[in-house]
Amino acid sequence: MTAVVLALAAAGLLFAVLAWLPNSGSTLAIVFSGLMLGCLTAAAIVLLTGHGVEGWREAWWNILLLLAGPLAVSGGGPLTTSVLALVDRGNTRSQSTQQAGEVLRGGALIGALERGAIFGSIVAGWPEGVAIVLAIKGLARYPELRAPDQPASVTPQAVAERFIIGTFTSVLWSVTCAGILLSR
Repeated sequence: MTAVVLALAAAGLLFAVLAWLPNSGSTLAIVFSGLMLGCLTAAAIVLLTGHGVEGWREAWWNILLLLAGPLAVSGGGPLTTSVLALVDRGNTRSQSTQQAGEVLRGGALIGALERGAIFGSIVAGWPEGVAIVLAIKGLARYPELRAPDQPASVTPQAVAERFIIGTFTSVLWSVTCAGILLSR
């Protein structure tokens, strides 16, 4: 069981890296993100049907930590852009939502830092850190969410929608990656 979980985590990390190569939101990026999500889901199922990581040697748990941390940070970006691309498909306001990404500049770096901080705080046993990270992000982004000088092609609703969907996707991904490590 340990080998299967580690192999699935490693495959998920590989798909996360591959998901960064094509254009964000492209069909190939969405496929890689789906495969990455499938690997994490399969690892979770294997852990939940067994005894989780309880009884694992510390060295194997440390290897899982070294796989799950980078997976949480690197995999959340392509997954978030894939979710946003799927939301935009068939949406008459998709142009506005896509351009909202220009208003919320630095989203990829902020998202990576957010996922790393959330992953670290959960693995360290300090879930209050999630609330602190989200409060800091919300307060820091508030001026951009309410800025009156946005381009005419971007509605404030599109900016807020992109912020909420991106944040929820990113947070859920990092929490899930941390949950793999804490399964018992």
